[in-house]
Amino acid sequence: MKYTPAFFLTALLLLAIGCKPRPHDVKIDKTLPAIYPDYVGVTVPFDIAPLNFAMISDKVDWMCVEVTGSKGGKLTSEGEETDFDIDQWHQLLADNQGGQLSVTVTARENDQWKSYRPFTILVGTSPMGEWGVTYRRIAPGYSMYGLMGIYQRNLSNFDETPLLLNSQIPGQCINCHTPNRNNPDQYVFHVRGEHGATAIHRQGSVELLKARNDTLGGSMVYPSWHPEGRYCAFSTNKTAQTFHMVNPKLIEVYDNSSDVFVYDTQTHTILRDTLIMTQAWSENTPAFSSDGRWLFFTTALQKEYPKEYQQQKYSLCRVPFDVKTGRIGQQVDTLVNARLTGKSVTWPQASYDGRYIMYTQLDYGYFSVWHPEADLWLYDLQTSTCRPMEEVNSQLSESLHQWSSNSHWFLFTSRRDDNRYTRLYFASIDANGRATKPFMMPQRHPKAYYRQLLDSYNTPNFTSRPVDMPTRQLMKGIESSERVATRP
Repeated sequence: MKYTPAFFLTALLLLAIGCKPRPHDVKIDKTLPAIYPDYVGVTVPFDIAPLNFAMISDKVDWMCVEVTGSKGGKLTSEGEETDFDIDQWHQLLADNQGGQLSVTVTARENDQWKSYRPFTILVGTSPMGEWGVTYRRIAPGYSMYGLMGIYQRNLSNFDETPLLLNSQIPGQCINCHTPNRNNPDQYVFHVRGEHGATAIHRQGSVELLKARNDTLGGSMVYPSWHPEGRYCAFSTNKTAQTFHMVNPKLIEVYDNSSDVFVYDTQTHTILRDTLIMTQAWSENTPAFSSDGRWLFFTTALQKEYPKEYQQQKYSLCRVPFDVKTGRIGQQVDTLVNARLTGKSVTWPQASYDGRYIMYTQLDYGYFSVWHPEADLWLYDLQTSTCRPMEEVNSQLSESLHQWSSNSHWFLFTSRRDDNRYTRLYFASIDANGRATKPFMMPQRHPKAYYRQLLDSYNTPNFTSRPVDMPTRQLMKGIESSERVATRP
């Protein structure tokens, strides 16, 4: 009898299938499985990558997982961790919009099989509506210019690509990649170091502004685009750092002074106003409203630093903005008063539907990533009320949040995973302003990936399409001394 290559291939496949562990003498466990990441009871959009997971216990060496849709469909995975087929996963979610998935886990640990109580994953009716996200990956110490980069990630699968690495421009720090309303064609980011610059990409071209402006007495920091795209608000900060030996916050970042201003990209003009550039107060973290009629910012009475760094508490304020003239209005409104709350506000971000401002509240200061008490809060612009987002907050730092374009989803960073690195989480929000349980950004092999990743996610943003960054042009421009001058 003649054996063909196809025969041997079939025999090997059958042998491989036959060698897979099969559950036997299964013990029923009425508890939920302890999985990593924690996807139990989360709500996901139907355009998200597979929520692959593993058991937390390293003693588990095999799992058999079955996912069943309430509106039909089934998906299975076997192995040391789940590895769902991407196309089958998307089809299952598409078929179950507004429904739920029931996930049954049977796992082997120390040669004992256990079948756990099924858990659910809810499938939202609203898509994320974004191609992906951009973020900076950086070592969490912030003490020196180590290896860092700006990356983009496709949220429907696991593809991550670098946009710009500081190894391409040695000795420089790159940060704060900020698009205009998640538009990848218009963005700004900063380069710090010997060849410092503020890079602005709009209308197909890149401008490199002088990193430091003598008129401002500092650099451009913390940008926020006006929705019409001509103006961009910045703060200018004289920042200092201190380090704790035993305090769990480890690092304190504070400003000896800061102001807020608006930059006109057409005329290269710095638009200054005494309402947002005062001597006795530090204005910071600007954010335009969704309609562009208001400029939100935070402000704190100047103290003696670093002696009184714990007394630096920021209020949330706003001023009118006239896009026709590029001018600030005549009155400052205080929305959240630090003197009344005894707390500090930072990172205000207005939802694109005009309903909410999401911000971070902490005990003092504004650099919240090392403050375990930092939580997300939601200010309702219709009712002028605010509340802590208890449904998404943890015992560790939540911060650096952004809205999806449809305002049904948001992202944020949190240290809840291990209190060392900030990871990226997503949640949805309903018409009543209630958020769902957040889920960690999916990875194909999440347990190994996050154990090996020695970077924090920093300044994340949604992007509606892949960013086509002219990397070579930027590298050449950054290494040169040519910069666009700004004027008062």
